[in-house]
Amino acid sequence: MHTVITRDGRALAVEQWGVPDGTPVFYLHGTPVGRLARHPDDSLYTRLGIRLITFDRPGLGGSTPLPGRRVVDGADDVAAVADALGLDEFAVYGVSGGGPHALAFAARHPGRAVRVASLAALAPRDAEGLDWTAGMMEGNRRSAAVALQDRDAMIAHLGADSSGPPQLPPFEAAVLTRPEVSAMLSAAYAEAVRPGLGGWADDVIALFGRPWGVDPAAITVPVRLWHGELDGVVPVAHARWLAARIPTATLTVQPDAGHAGHFDATPATLEWLLHGDEPLRDQDEVAAATT
Repeated sequence: MHTVITRDGRALAVEQWGVPDGTPVFYLHGTPVGRLARHPDDSLYTRLGIRLITFDRPGLGGSTPLPGRRVVDGADDVAAVADALGLDEFAVYGVSGGGPHALAFAARHPGRAVRVASLAALAPRDAEGLDWTAGMMEGNRRSAAVALQDRDAMIAHLGADSSGPPQLPPFEAAVLTRPEVSAMLSAAYAEAVRPGLGGWADDVIALFGRPWGVDPAAITVPVRLWHGELDGVVPVAHARWLAARIPTATLTVQPDAGHAGHFDATPATLEWLLHGDEPLRDQDEVAAATT
């Protein structure tokens, strides 16, 4: 880990994975995990020649809290980390709660993102014409209601365990209980909430309770959206809304996948972030990139 200091004096905890001089790709984590979250097969980045960059959003892990933050503030933090690393242009992707931040970066900082991918991501809370909580699992519906209150209420809500762990469908559990996925997520969660629940609360409020502060329709670079048709954490209607809103977006809906299906969709996503829609040179290269 190393630390980047923003213009307003905040610390952002940053990690890098893969090839130090490889092609830079920012990965923006979901909620409530942080900079340690990523695809659990780290050799994937090495095989693809990727320098993967992750960081904790404010209040999570080693990053300074920023109560009241919006998604657009997270987009500006991407720019701050990139500036500190001397990076002008790069690919960006995000999963679940990280997807909106990736899209917001592309809209907020045109010319810096070469391609953007968003997997299993939320639409803005003020998305016109979208029934935002329809089809959403009960726990997230409750969080969406509390997000319209205040930070203290959200911290209390997240700290309450009377409802027990969410009951996930078998197709979600089948992915999340893979040893490599479970170990990665456990470590990422523990580090993210180490300072307390404030950063998690701020993340949920930014995603579930506030407009992003930037319009995804302003994105001009190529965007790839992926979503599982069976997703009850973030219903697929969110991805369809984003696809209709973003003029450069292509949407892939996987019929047999849920929210955690993004792990299996990541290798092809990284390949696209590197090469766009151009085919790889030969079948040996395809095999090397995905095995």
